[in-house]
Amino acid sequence: MAWDEWEQLKARAAGQRETRTRIDHVPPDGGGGGGGADLVVRQDDLGEVGREANVLYDDVKGQADIAAAGSGNGSTGSTMQAAAALKSHGFQTGSALETTVAMWTSQVEAVLQACAHISDHLDFTRKRHAEDDAKIGAVLRGRDGSATSVSQLDEYFK
Repeated sequence: MAWDEWEQLKARAAGQRETRTRIDHVPPDGGGGGGGADLVVRQDDLGEVGREANVLYDDVKGQADIAAAGSGNGSTGSTMQAAAALKSHGFQTGSALETTVAMWTSQVEAVLQACAHISDHLDFTRKRHAEDDAKIGAVLRGRDGSATSVSQLDEYFK
């Protein structure tokens, strides 16, 4: 980017700042998008996604280990026993079946970890947002409990 181009962009941005609309109050009819004076964050959607991730985790864990493919330790499931029997009789299918079980188990574990991560992260996020909301609410209230004026809020952003 050339220096003069940078200067032009800065001048354009400065001009836009001067012409922007400034909101000093909530309209008396209660308009303005929020419908009320307080910022309200509903976290039901986060909770629902976290719950669904937990349900998916339980479903995958309960149903993905078809015929006890690896039974968690890679050698006791019926599929692994079949693979070992095939290999012992010289069938190449036994080796292929072992590889399939290993890949399947790895993929199932990856899905389970992802579901657990989503659920845990959303639980953490909900708690953190609730804490942040409480802190912000405390900061934005006057000593007498009244709401902070818009002009005072504007000072925070200068």
